[in-house]
Amino acid sequence: MLDRTIPFCNTIMKCSDYEYRKPALPDGFSIVSYQAGYEKEWAKLEYTIGDFDSEAEAEKYFAETYLQRAELLPNILFVVNRDHDLIGSCIAWQDMQGINSVSSLHWLVVDERYQGIGLGRALGTAVMNIYAERQGLPVYIHTQPWSWKAILLYISLGFKLQKTVSFSHYENEYEKAMIEFGKIVTAEQYKLLKQSSEA
Repeated sequence: MLDRTIPFCNTIMKCSDYEYRKPALPDGFSIVSYQAGYEKEWAKLEYTIGDFDSEAEAEKYFAETYLQRAELLPNILFVVNRDHDLIGSCIAWQDMQGINSVSSLHWLVVDERYQGIGLGRALGTAVMNIYAERQGLPVYIHTQPWSWKAILLYISLGFKLQKTVSFSHYENEYEKAMIEFGKIVTAEQYKLLKQSSEA
């Protein structure tokens, strides 16, 4: 479970350089695009990990945010097992940066029972491949310190922490976030976060 006692600080990441790579999935898992009804399973998953106060709230968010953009629905990816259970999700989306549309990676999530076997990396890779194929770089992420494990994954995919740049409506709180990282990650991991920061 994510440690949500860690203070929330808007943390912005950006990837400007990425080349297509094949997602590595364990046996028995596959990545598929959105199908009608998946929003219910997505809502259940997001509620389970604590991102929403109820499944109904999560499903409402999905409907209002994503189902209104039918042309982008193929960019909502899911990992499923042999029984077609939805295990995780990641979304290649478009946000705004001022008056310009920019690429953004949304809601990388994996069922806690299946974490640690590479599914998050495979989903993140698959979403980044969408952008690589469509020349959609740079790609932005909005995250927070309690997702520090995911942030280390994003760095391995080529993302850098942004000291000042932001997108959408988010206030960049880089300095506050770095203070929190200093309390929760190892010295080596903190050094990597500093080295993976740019103005």
